[in-house]
Amino acid sequence: MSTTTLDVNIMGQIYTLACPAEEQAALRAAVREVDTEMCAIRDMGKVRARERIAVLAALNLAHSLIEARQTASATHPSAGGAQTTLALDQDDAQVLNQLTRQLDEALGAEGKLL
Repeated sequence: MSTTTLDVNIMGQIYTLACPAEEQAALRAAVREVDTEMCAIRDMGKVRARERIAVLAALNLAHSLIEARQTASATHPSAGGAQTTLALDQDDAQVLNQLTRQLDEALGAEGKLL
């Protein structure tokens, strides 16, 4: 597996990332998702600090991923394998929701996470 470097643009800043050659397409897709999410948060105008925008984008994307996993698990409970083990149980989902509410309250006027 050969590793190459890839220059990507996220919210106007260039990052050089190491990536196995066969995973470049997946990395580019991930970069597009992150860039889209970060630009959307920035464009709302409520949050200006790049670090905060990155954290909010990461939380939004993680929340979307968790919801997708839960939906897939509920839709195909007999699928088994990795999909079932990746889904959060009810307690984990409640903790994530509580953390999201606490972050929303802490951010106050700077904007909601979701």
